[in-house]
Amino acid sequence: MQNRRERFLQQINTKEAEAFKELFRVFYSTLVEFSMNYVGQQDVAEDIVQEVFVSVWEKDTRYPTYNAFRSFLYNSVRNGSLNHLKHKSVEEKYLASLGGEVDEDDADLKIMEEELYRLLFDTIDELPEKCRNIFLLHLEGKGNEEIALLLKLSVLTVKTQKKRAMQFIRECLGTAYFLLLSLGMI
Repeated sequence: MQNRRERFLQQINTKEAEAFKELFRVFYSTLVEFSMNYVGQQDVAEDIVQEVFVSVWEKDTRYPTYNAFRSFLYNSVRNGSLNHLKHKSVEEKYLASLGGEVDEDDADLKIMEEELYRLLFDTIDELPEKCRNIFLLHLEGKGNEEIALLLKLSVLTVKTQKKRAMQFIRECLGTAYFLLLSLGMI
């Protein structure tokens, strides 16, 4: 059994296609069920697991042991599931805030705001995980001290990561960034 696991891990580390068939066979359904415990939707859970598998294939990470690899898979699926829930929560709050403020005559404005919102979250999704988590909590209206307590970080770290996130968003979105600011979306 140990030899098979070691061979499997070596194949994963060297990106052999056969190992990815085995990865899918051994882990896919279990990881989808694991994600379902968080997100409650089969299609979303499947997408999250597939993204983790793609990440394993694309990144040059070498896993030292089979148990470390298995832990990486479960942690990645858990983080992906939690990020999905955070993203969904912020999205719902934003859409609820639009509900009473945009009347029928302003359909174009609403479409523009939704497109800006989509651009913002596509950009946020590109942030490193810690930075992204901090910024999403910021968007939920949490203060620096509250974020620091929740994530067990220093307030200075929270401020630094928020500043990095804002700089990254500004660089990626260009003039759209200023529209987001003027609409109070960030």
